[in-house]
This record gives sequence, structure tokens and C-alpha cells, in this order.
Amino acid sequence: MLAAKDRYQQEVLPELKKRLGLENVMELPRMQKIVVGIGLGEAIQNAKALESAERDLATITGQKPITTKAKRSIATFKLRAGMPVGMVVTLRGKRMYDFFDRLVGIALPRIRDFRGISPDSFDGRGNYSLGFREQIVFPEIDYDRIEKVRGLQVTIVTSAKRDDEARMFLKLMGMPFRGE
Repeated sequence: MLAAKDRYQQEVLPELKKRLGLENVMELPRMQKIVVGIGLGEAIQNAKALESAERDLATITGQKPITTKAKRSIATFKLRAGMPVGMVVTLRGKRMYDFFDRLVGIALPRIRDFRGISPDSFDGRGNYSLGFREQIVFPEIDYDRIEKVRGLQVTIVTSAKRDDEARMFLKLMGMPFRGE
């Protein structure tokens, strides 16, 4: 099986050219980046949650995450501006394609009762967001070493202008959309 970048250049580009009727390769949709994030509401009470989430995210992506901080204070949540509320990693280049291969080939099929991902999670500008309820679907995570099962958000940012172009591109790249 071809790696994601080779598959894109050898199979997906010619097919997109044919389907979209575009000649210039630079007009065709491509992946620009993949953003993986974890929200940590419990970090307010438990500072150890930050370390655990950072270790998990670094293991999954192969890159050190950045801590995101609250922009403003919310008294009902006991949250002050500047407190850490999450972790995020932006993947580009080879790491992005490697992560995409693991996401489509390994992580998504490991989800219990998996029947495909929703084709409706596009944002209107050709970007696709996908949420996981638990980080243990990634085989890099050792189930015995995690303190708490956490969800994570994966956003695939494409250069497509419209959702239908992005859906076609991701389908050709191997994303298993439900009902197709």
C-alpha cells in the first residue's frame, strides 16, 4: 500500500484533475495541515492532567504539544484568564501524512461499532473536523499507563474552496465516509 503522500501524487491528483476539470495542479485540493487538540476542563483542579494529556498527545502525534490558555475569566467555571485549558499540535509535511495514514488505516477501524465517519462535519470552507471519545483508539497509547480516558479533536485543513471538493478529495485519500 502506498503512503499517503505518494498516493496523493500518483492516484488522487490525476483523478481530481479528471473529476474537477482543472489542468493546473496548484488549483487542486490538498492537505495543508492537521490540527489535533485535547480540551482539559479538569486542569483547573488537577494540574497532573496537563502532564498526562501532553504525554498522550506527544505519543500520538510525534510532536510536542502547545498548551492553550483561557482568554477570559468565567466565574461559574472557576476559570481565570491565562489558566491552561487544553493542548494542541499542528502537523505539517511528512508528519501530517504519516498521521493521516495511521488515522485512516489504524485508528478509525479500531472504534467500536464503526460504520464510517459523518460526511456532514465540514465547516463550509473545505475543512473537516472529527472528534474521538477516547484516545486509546490510537495503538501508540498503552492502555495500562493512562490515568483518564480523554477525547480529542482532529481537524484536517485542506486547500479546497468548497465542501464538496474537500469531501471528494478526502474520499479519494481513503477517508471512510458513512453511506458511500
